[in-house]
Amino acid sequence: MYSKKLARLAFGLLAESAFKCPLTRSVSSRGKAVRSLCSWTVCLHHRQKNLLSNGLTRLNVRPVSQTTLDPAEVRKFQAMASKWWDLQGEFAALHSMNDLRVPFIRDNLLNVHGVQQLGKPLAGLRILDVGCGGGVLSEPLGRLGADILGIDPVEDSVRTAELHSSYDPDLRERVRYQACTLEELAEEEVEGFDAVVASEVVEHLADLDAFASCCQQVLKPGGSLFITTLNKTTLSYVFGIVAAEQLLRIVPSGTHDWEKFIGPEDLERLLESFGFYVEAIRGMMYNPLTGAWSWQQSTAINYALHAIKRKEEPQPDRVWAKSENLDEPGRATSYS
Repeated sequence: MYSKKLARLAFGLLAESAFKCPLTRSVSSRGKAVRSLCSWTVCLHHRQKNLLSNGLTRLNVRPVSQTTLDPAEVRKFQAMASKWWDLQGEFAALHSMNDLRVPFIRDNLLNVHGVQQLGKPLAGLRILDVGCGGGVLSEPLGRLGADILGIDPVEDSVRTAELHSSYDPDLRERVRYQACTLEELAEEEVEGFDAVVASEVVEHLADLDAFASCCQQVLKPGGSLFITTLNKTTLSYVFGIVAAEQLLRIVPSGTHDWEKFIGPEDLERLLESFGFYVEAIRGMMYNPLTGAWSWQQSTAINYALHAIKRKEEPQPDRVWAKSENLDEPGRATSYS
C-alpha cells in the first residue's frame, strides 16, 4: 500500500515538473521563429480561412477501409463492461475528466449555436457520443438539455448505460443508447447530428480514416467534432502506459497501444482532408495524487480538440486556383 502511495507521489511530482516547461512549435517557414500552442491554433484558423477564400479544396486520396472496429479492443472493454460506474475503479479517471470535457464541449457549442434555453443550454442540439461505454459522458451532456445518442460496439456496456440512465427521470426521454459501430450508424444517419463526441476513443480504433469519413457523413454542415485522446510522444508512453498501467494501475495493463496514439498535428491533417477545420486544441494533465484533471499549455500527453465540418461543398474533381477561370481544357479566359 505504501509503495503505491510513494509511486503516486513520485508520478505526480514528475508530471508537474514535466509540464512546467511549456512546449512550443517551430515554424519552418520562418527559420528560428517559434510560437506557442495558442498562437498556433489562431494561425491555423486564419490559414483555413485563407484556404477557403482562395478557392482551394483539399482532396481526399486516402483509401478508407470498411470498419473502425478492432476486435481485440472490443474484448478488452467487454471484460470491464460492468465496472463503468465504479467511481474508484478502472474508469475513475474518466469520471474525473468530465470536469474538463463537459465544459469544453458545452462552451464551444454555445460559441457556435448560442444559448438555447436557460438551465438547459444545449437544448435543441442532437449529439452523438461515439464509444459511449457505460454513458459516463452521455449523461452529463443530457442533463445540459441535449438529445444524446450513445453508441458502442460492446452490448454489455450499452446495457450498463441504459440501466444507469433509467434511474434518472430527466434522462429517460433525452438519452438513448444503441449497440452498433459508427459506420453502421452512418448508413442510417446522414447529416443528422449537431455534434459528434469521441472522448478517449480514437486510440482504440482500427481505422482513423474510416472514423473521420463517418463523422463527416453524420454531422450537419457546420457541426462540431470533439475528440480527447493521447499524443504520440515519449512522455505519453512513460506516463500513459508505463506509469498509469504498469506502476500505478490507474487503468488495467494493456488498455492502450502506443502505436495507435496520434499527435494533434497528424490528427488535424487527417480531419482537414475530410472536410473539417480545427477550431481549438488544449493540453490536459491528470494528477494521480488528487485524481483531478487540469488544462495545460503542453499537449505532450493528453489533449482535447474541437473541429468543425465545413459548410462548403467539396470539389473532388479539380482544385480551382484563384487566378484561373477555364472555359476550355488547356485555355484560360482572357479579360483584356
